[in-house]
Amino acid sequence: MSFTGKYEVESQQNYDEFMKAIGIPSDVIEKGRNFKFTTEVVHSGNDFTWSQLYPGHTTTNKFTVGQESEMETVSGKKFKATVELKGGKLVVDFGKYHHTSEIVNGKLVETSVAGGITFVRTSKKVA
Repeated sequence: MSFTGKYEVESQQNYDEFMKAIGIPSDVIEKGRNFKFTTEVVHSGNDFTWSQLYPGHTTTNKFTVGQESEMETVSGKKFKATVELKGGKLVVDFGKYHHTSEIVNGKLVETSVAGGITFVRTSKKVA
């Protein structure tokens, strides 16, 4: 299944608890809690371009499944990670947490787990 599309955040579960668990400052948590950012994905074979669009700022990561790639967080922190495709899910470890992305009923569902807390963000496809 292709991940290609433009997605807008529809719902988030355990946002505050998860962000605290990975060390995000409370003022940043407050700003991001109800923000409806957009994710744009271009998927071709094993190659991905994954962009998150915020007002005045876009973070774009390009990666190939199974190959180590340099990634960047929205705060500008750079790190290396290898994204795998397992059972239709993109799976990656971001150091502080484990992350999966999948398409469920046409929606982008992202699940992150850290310190026993599971954060789920669901985004509807808008294009």
